[in-house]
Amino acid sequence: MSPPSVKPAGFAFLPMYDWPEVRSETDRFWSLLREALRDHGLAAPARLERGRELLPAWRDPALLIGQTCGLPLVRHLAEAVCVLGSPNYGLDACPPGHYRSVVVVPQGSAAATLADLKGARLAYNHSGSQSGEGALRHLLAPLAKGRAYFSGVIETGSHRAALQAVAGGQADAATLDAVSFRLAQAHEPAARKVRVLLETPPTPGLPLITARANHAWVPVLRRAVVAAIEAATSDLRAALSLRGFVAFDVQDYAVIAERDRQAAALGYPVLA
Repeated sequence: MSPPSVKPAGFAFLPMYDWPEVRSETDRFWSLLREALRDHGLAAPARLERGRELLPAWRDPALLIGQTCGLPLVRHLAEAVCVLGSPNYGLDACPPGHYRSVVVVPQGSAAATLADLKGARLAYNHSGSQSGEGALRHLLAPLAKGRAYFSGVIETGSHRAALQAVAGGQADAATLDAVSFRLAQAHEPAARKVRVLLETPPTPGLPLITARANHAWVPVLRRAVVAAIEAATSDLRAALSLRGFVAFDVQDYAVIAERDRQAAALGYPVLA
């Protein structure tokens, strides 16, 4: 049985890479996606919502389309949402639709390996972020041996602020996702004061999701995302690093859940 031709609009929420410098481009992309949704028979809100608290917004049954992070997905959202997939951001050495984290240090740092960061001060965006915390914790767990690895950790609230902490001397290293680092290289002067020490293994990228109540519309939502990316101008695709779209299901993110479990089993459930 086909889903009804019109679905109540609900709300749309794309907070993950919504930097001020590309906010107008994010709005332009939403306009394309809104039109694609309407072309496919789904009523869509006129504008994106901003300023909502993340977890309640992701869990809201009125969510038509949003973007979350892989670690909150596997920890808190799997029963509340349907996964559509991830944009392909065209990251080097990552399969389509995948991403990774980078660990950055000051340009003049002598650090050459992860082992050189033992006892350093680390900045990251917030606990429960796959790119800011989970990916690095998976790598560190065998080295930490159940003990604190850093002399201090600074939870900055954003990837950008973590990068700025390194550039400003408040931290010796920071971990942030590779798409955010690409945005920083384009828009954040502090990015010129750091270098990449290492990259973490890839995982499926930040998932686009819809409320579980919209499960019947998942194929339509996926087709609309593809159509919107295809309709984007070259400058818009470049500004947002949109190279395509890869459909994923929640099971594709099991690799994140397994790495999270492995780190906890080794006595390293949080960065410390």
